[in-house]
Amino acid sequence: MRSGIPLRKSLLVRLLITSVLIAMCSVAATAWLAVETTTRALQEEQGQVLADDTEILRELSAYAATHRDWHGAGHTVRTLSERTGRRIALTTPERTPIADSATVRTSLPPRAAATVDPLRTDTYSERGAQLSGIDPRAVGPYRLTDKERARLGKLALIRQQCFRRNGFETTIVRTPSGRPVLTGEDGGNTDDYVPTECADGRLNTPTPTETKALAELTGLVRTCLTHSRLPLTDPLAVTLDFTYPAVRPRYSAGRHPAPTTAATDRAVKECIDSARRHQLDAYVAPTAELFLGSGSSAPPHFDMSPANKAKVVGVAALVLALTVAVTALVATRLVRPLRALTHAAQQPPEQHVRVPVTTRDETGILAEAFNDLTERRERLEAQRKAMVSDIAHELRTPLTNIRGWLEVTRDGVVAPDPELLASLHEEALVLQRVIDDLQDLAAADAGTLRLHREPVRADELLEQVAAAHRVRADGAGIRLRTKAGGAPWLDADPVRMRQALGNLVSNAIRHTPADGTITLSTRTDGDHVVLEVADTGTGIAPEDLASVFERFWRAEKSRSRRTGGSGLGLSIVRQLAAAHDGTVTATSEPGVGSVFTLRLPVLRPGGGSPAGIASPADVQGDPSAV
Repeated sequence: MRSGIPLRKSLLVRLLITSVLIAMCSVAATAWLAVETTTRALQEEQGQVLADDTEILRELSAYAATHRDWHGAGHTVRTLSERTGRRIALTTPERTPIADSATVRTSLPPRAAATVDPLRTDTYSERGAQLSGIDPRAVGPYRLTDKERARLGKLALIRQQCFRRNGFETTIVRTPSGRPVLTGEDGGNTDDYVPTECADGRLNTPTPTETKALAELTGLVRTCLTHSRLPLTDPLAVTLDFTYPAVRPRYSAGRHPAPTTAATDRAVKECIDSARRHQLDAYVAPTAELFLGSGSSAPPHFDMSPANKAKVVGVAALVLALTVAVTALVATRLVRPLRALTHAAQQPPEQHVRVPVTTRDETGILAEAFNDLTERRERLEAQRKAMVSDIAHELRTPLTNIRGWLEVTRDGVVAPDPELLASLHEEALVLQRVIDDLQDLAAADAGTLRLHREPVRADELLEQVAAAHRVRADGAGIRLRTKAGGAPWLDADPVRMRQALGNLVSNAIRHTPADGTITLSTRTDGDHVVLEVADTGTGIAPEDLASVFERFWRAEKSRSRRTGGSGLGLSIVRQLAAAHDGTVTATSEPGVGSVFTLRLPVLRPGGGSPAGIASPADVQGDPSAV
């Protein structure tokens, strides 16, 4: 069967075109990105941009750590610029120029690349500053004199020979302060395996220069601790850590008046770092801003060779071919169930064709929804046929009675006495009730059911309905009573609500034997008002509960009017509840009774004025409530 869909609008063709466009864009973007990435990679590889930036920062930080100011830094800046091909500029934090490799009046880059501060060094760009953030080359007053360097150098040689006699090879490393330190073959310190013969303590004893600087540092730390309200009971001493190739003071003695905690230890370490920065501040250059820019040399470009171009074209063609093949396969699997759905939808309506559900994806869900729609359509068609039959039955019986009596009266067989006229009037009322109920249902289905809302008290509404049906209930020997749990308010059409409750009460009277009880009750449940009509009648079978609100449904399948009713009352109740934004439900136990529950939104304060509420006497004999 021809689908009649133009080729350009076919889902399969559109998917193929879309996939080809996406593949072409992907290939083009990938090729462009590859060229740009290769160009950038070559540029970074040739110029070593990142390594050069780190080297520039490291050397300028070394200059600041070993000089008291930036005078003479211009030579270092120019040398670094010539070696790296980068423009290097140093300014104060206020952007006052200090040194610049570019010509005068050349504008600076918009942002500084880094801050040069040896007392607050980037721990990732300068090894050895991981603990305190202070450049290890900033030694200040800890720098040894030539005499001290010579003496410690001899002691280091003696210790190295001692280590060698004990089977350990070491290397002498000079720290920035000039102190020699022995390191093992792996570059680590040797204090963990010092032979007893070599542990004379002479090499690691602070020199007079270091002792003087440590005494000054100890005073600064003590002042900081006093300001931090952390006095020590024992004398404070700050010593040097000789296990690391840098000047690294550490807290050595002194005890807190209270038990040591992590907070107090942290405060002591912070005071030591703060005191070190204060002590070294006079020996290092002021903080400066570092600006980096591109040099005068043009960046390298990447030229694609013919061989590389052929590879790119080949890969692009392969990607396109694979994309088309995969898209065709996926699209075919996607279109097949859609075609089955189209074929099923084109079948005659009376066949109610279903489609097989072969997948659990969106197409399978669509197929299930189509099958559900078909089942609902089949069920609605059956209900429509049953409804037409029910309407014909409901109208045929009274019309047949009226026609028969009118014909025998016309023929003179029966005299038109008052009793006959009353019987005909009763049959006409039956017809009128059925037509009115059908009209209400039609208006509800079409959304044209008009409501005249106003504030209504639920307890008074129950009293009005009970008053309207009490005579009929008393005549059937049934007790009709009301029970109100408070006085909740509703925003409802009082006439329509009396009609809904009246239908429920009439239904209960028809199915409740003599000496039975019907109870109308109301209560508040959260944001809803609950209205219940409970009876002690014959009840409803469990399998029939789901059908009680269907049109023309009767528990008595013979359609007998012995119990009265047209089979539309409960359907009208459901429509009226929905029109009031509420619900109606039914529970029942055969032989015990049934409970019909209306749940309607409660009227909140400020939602309407409670003025004008009718009293129970206003509806005595109100036909709309029956």
